Formats: sequence, structure tokens, C-alpha cells
Amino acid sequence: MTRPSPTAPRPVLVEGADIQGEGVQDVLVVDGRIAAVGPDAASEAPSGVQRLAASGLVLLPGLVDLHTHLREPGREDAETVSTGSQAAAAGGFTAVLAMANTDPVTDNVEVAERVLDLGRRAGYVDVHPVGAVTKGLGGEELAELGLMARSRARVRVFSDDGRCVHDARVMRRALEYVKSFDGVISQHSQDPSLAGAAACCHEGELSGRLGLPGWPSVAEETIVARDVMLARHTGSRVHVAHVSTAGSVEVLRWAKAQGIDVTAEVTPHHLMLTTDLLAGYDPVYKVNPPLRPTEDALVLQEALADGTIDAVATDHAPHVRHDKEHAFVDAAFGMLGLETALPVVSTVMVRSGRMGWADVARAMSTTPARIARLADQGQGVRVGAPANLTLVDPDRETTVDRALSKSLSRNNPWHGRTLVGAVHLTMLRGRVTAREGLVWGNEDVTEEEL
Repeated sequence: MTRPSPTAPRPVLVEGADIQGEGVQDVLVVDGRIAAVGPDAASEAPSGVQRLAASGLVLLPGLVDLHTHLREPGREDAETVSTGSQAAAAGGFTAVLAMANTDPVTDNVEVAERVLDLGRRAGYVDVHPVGAVTKGLGGEELAELGLMARSRARVRVFSDDGRCVHDARVMRRALEYVKSFDGVISQHSQDPSLAGAAACCHEGELSGRLGLPGWPSVAEETIVARDVMLARHTGSRVHVAHVSTAGSVEVLRWAKAQGIDVTAEVTPHHLMLTTDLLAGYDPVYKVNPPLRPTEDALVLQEALADGTIDAVATDHAPHVRHDKEHAFVDAAFGMLGLETALPVVSTVMVRSGRMGWADVARAMSTTPARIARLADQGQGVRVGAPANLTLVDPDRETTVDRALSKSLSRNNPWHGRTLVGAVHLTMLRGRVTAREGLVWGNEDVTEEEL
């Protein structure tokens, strides 16, 4: 296969793709934008156009992940911006938001711009830094929110993810502050007085039988309820990260019915994996918030399908082996997700008939881009839009092999599972960044080619 150039992509004609599952069309891409859609696209193609046969494939706008841990700076042994970006491209993503719990924390302009520049240098996906809400994730003093928003990084999403902004006064101040530049606070909803640092398993019969410190659902739900009320009081935007309980969904339904400006995400693993997997004490299934019972997963699926939950976000959390290979209570929280998110959603939501591909485009591209205020992402497959595109083989079955991951880490909960639906190709502004397991970025092109 000819290696694509990241700076001067040739015109591309995608032939016979099923656009978001709503109809077969040809799509012409010229100079990084969609130039034509429909039966006349081929006739408008310039000479030398690259033809991509897409019969039987579904064309989606490039996926956008609101919640990615890239670990750099500080834990480059687990992941780097480059390797995480490669995993994202392979998973069909054209943009990711890099969470702030790095070392040093992304609580200032210098770190935010460093992450931005590392993403641009790698060139596999657009990497947008998430700023911390509080300095050092300490929960007490607000970070440089305004300065990060005005920086080259143009930060619009702020989160202390991994920790809850548990002080209501601090959360209120943060919501008031980001309102002036249309920012949003993404909250890790965990009341530390109800679920402390030792909590590692959904509180219930299984946690008692296994002797694992329990995390009750109410520890999430009370923070969600408090924050939607603070959002109503301030008139600001709040986003609920990794919703995991039926009770949180109930609060979200009520809040949206009241017109409160709240959005929410669910992870692929909370849609599909359940707490019974912890019976073997395998730390690959230790995640924050914890896996919940089947009845919660079913409610989350319903809420994603009807739009109560707005988006799917991976919470991709790579860890090196020595951080995971401990007794369950001592192992690190988190699991990989970028390369498997689309197949999991396809398997759980599309194959079951709960969602169509247009719904997938909404939940994994259009809405996440809107929440993060990414003007060049999630615009759909339409003339004039940036050619950020993902081609999906909806019927392809793939058995996940963690050894093949682009990530540096191997804490993959999907290893050995067969999923239906696979990313065939990813395109960033008209340039192919991934195809059939191969990836390309700026790092893969010589100075002569540039």
C-alpha cells in the first residue's frame, strides 16, 4: 500500500458507501474537504483521484472521544501522545480529548500547549488537552481556567477526572468561571465520603462475598444530583463523565426535562461488562467507576439509545503490567478502550437493534464534538465539511488480541472476545491515518516526503 502524505493528500473518491446507514452514495474528497456527495461525485473527480471501493461499508463522520488518558507527560512507560493517538486512529477516531491527570498535571498553559504540540507532531488524530479544574487536582484552588482557554490550546473542557470536585463551593465557582468562555466542567462523580479511595467494587452481594471494599451507586448519584442543581443555579454547562448507574440516569432524565444544560457520557465497558466478571479477582476488570450489575447496564443502553446519555466516551486508561498485576484491591484502576469502542457499540447497540448507524454517528462524533466545541469535527458527511471520516465494516467479526494493540499497555478487558463491526479506514482532513490495522502520522513520513 502506498503511504499517504500528511501534508498534501491526493483527491479521494469513496465509492458506494452506505452513509450513516441511510443510503448508498459516492463521496468525493478534495483538498481535505468533502467536495461532492451523491451520484455526480464520480463525474466531478479530478484526474489522479484515489478510488476507495466501499460497497458494503458504512461511512461515518470521524469519531470523537471526550475522555482519553494519554499519560504523557509523566507516565510515558504506559502510553504516550503518539502511541495513544495511533490507537485512536486505528479505532476510527479523528479527535481525542486528553485528560488532565498527567504528571505534571495539565493545570496551566505550558502543559496544555505541550500536549497540543505533541499531538500535532504525531499527526494521527487531533489531540485536544482537557484542563484540570483545580490546581494539582487538589480540589481546593481553581486552576488557570481562563488562561488555558485563551491559550493556543483553546481549552474548553475541564476535569479533575480520577478525582471528584467534591467541594460544592469550588464546583460552583468553576461553573461560574467557565461560563464566560462557553466552557464545560466534566465531573468524575464520586462522593469520597460514600466511596473512599479503597472502594473498588460495586457495593452489593458480590462485594460482600468477595471481601472487596464496596462502592455504592449512591456515591455517584448524589454528586450527579448536586451538580445538575449547581448547573441550573449558575446557568452553566456540566458534563457527567462515565455514567454507571440506573439512578444517575434517572437524575439526568429529570434534569433534561427541566431544561438544565447537562450532558453525559457512558463508556463501552459499562454498556457491556458487568460486575459478575469480578468473581475471579482479575484486576483487568478493576475500573473507576466500577462495573455495575446487569440491570444497570441495561438502563445505560436504553439511555444511550434514547439520548438521555449523549455520548460514548472510552475512558481509555492504559497501565503498565506492574501497576495492574497486584491483588485486586491494590491494582490500578482502568482499562483500554480506543481500539474497541466502535466494535463494542456495534455489538451491543447496533446488532441488537437499539441504535442505527446514524445514532452511532450522533453519539460518537457529532454530539461529542459539540460538547467539546470542536468546530472542525463531527460535522457529518456533507459538502464543505472537513473530510474527517471513518469507514466501518458492519458485519466483520474480530476476536480481540491484546498483543496487536497500538497502545503501549495491555490491560485490555476485551482480549479473546469476538466483536461484530470493525473499523476499515480512518481519514483525517482527507488523509488516510489508518487502514486495516496500519496507521500513518507525521512521524511516519520522511523529511523528503514532507
